[in-house]
Amino acid sequence: MKVLQINSVCGTGSTGRIATDIHSLLEKNGYESIIAFGRGVPQKCDNTIKIGSNLDNYKHVAITRLFDKHGFGSRKSTQVLIKKIKVLNPDVIHLHNIHGYYINIQVLFDFLKEINKPVVWTLHDCWPFTGHCAHFDYINCSKWKTECNRCPQKKVYPRSLLVDSSRGNFKSKRNIFTKLDKLTIVTPSIWLAELVAESFLKEYSVRVINNGIDLNIFQPVNSDFRKKYNLENKFVILGVANIWSAKKGFNYLVDLSKLLTKDEIIVVVGLSETQVNELQTNNIIGIPRTNNAKELAEIYSASDVFVNPSLEENFPTVNLESISTGTPIVTFDVGGSSEIFNNNIGFYVEKGNVRSMYNKINIIKKEGKSKYIDNCIETSKKYDSLLKYSEYIQLYEELSL
Repeated sequence: MKVLQINSVCGTGSTGRIATDIHSLLEKNGYESIIAFGRGVPQKCDNTIKIGSNLDNYKHVAITRLFDKHGFGSRKSTQVLIKKIKVLNPDVIHLHNIHGYYINIQVLFDFLKEINKPVVWTLHDCWPFTGHCAHFDYINCSKWKTECNRCPQKKVYPRSLLVDSSRGNFKSKRNIFTKLDKLTIVTPSIWLAELVAESFLKEYSVRVINNGIDLNIFQPVNSDFRKKYNLENKFVILGVANIWSAKKGFNYLVDLSKLLTKDEIIVVVGLSETQVNELQTNNIIGIPRTNNAKELAEIYSASDVFVNPSLEENFPTVNLESISTGTPIVTFDVGGSSEIFNNNIGFYVEKGNVRSMYNKINIIKKEGKSKYIDNCIETSKKYDSLLKYSEYIQLYEELSL
């Protein structure tokens, strides 16, 4: 069996790491695996196809900014990709994020309809069934259930500065994405599966396969992290994100910092240089983004509690990474975040309620991290990437029979 995955990135970020984890597992099981990607430099994969160029990405960004036509640029680079796919002749094509300024969805799906091969599509967000946005919880919008128009998030990713094409985009996506005969949708959370059932994709089979993590990397480890940052006598509250924005809850971390006592400190990983420089508080330490998983495991392990103040999530891998190192979590109850809470691994609280978040942090502080470590590690075993991504291989085999 030969499997081709298509994603915006390869080996970086949560979706890129999921793709390469599946790739590694496929190769270990004797299958042929290729990843086609649109941006950046591939990591942890030696069998890749680069889609388009940086210039093509910039052009796609331009038509998005000017005309709100995200997903409808990159025509030529998608046609080049299709020629390569014809030569590869994969048995299964697995789509991940097909947004990200690198592929033309009309050209791609016309081809997928033509070849009529099994297609697996993992939805990592809601972009496939909206007229513009990737998430809508932040503003509690439900237009996607009927027909998008006058998008209230026009200036949010994928940002348009001038035109609002949400109505046309919605109609186009509905026509493009509902014409495949052999499409199976995968969602990492029950929450997203339930949204799909209310969208124009509802006629397709949906399977829930949770995100997984590499437990060989994300486990309790010793490091000099506390010593390096002079945190030996501090209660460390950790936050991690690829990009910190208002939707990721950066402002809530700042609000949380105002409630801390002298022995408490917040460590924020994933800040831009600008954000690091803007922090003017003694109880927040900002650390730039890192794709070094071992370094992240060390930071998680050295922390007393992990907080996730994000306002929009699907099935956040950062929560899984934290509990796998034995560090309890306090998260806003958004998306599928609460679906892992079947054991004493921390708390989920009402979205946006910083005071409640701090109260739960204090419970963990008083009880001690040691009370949670075993439950966290035991719960994380259910999300071992070898276990979760084996479900994809089983799905591929079912579909390719």
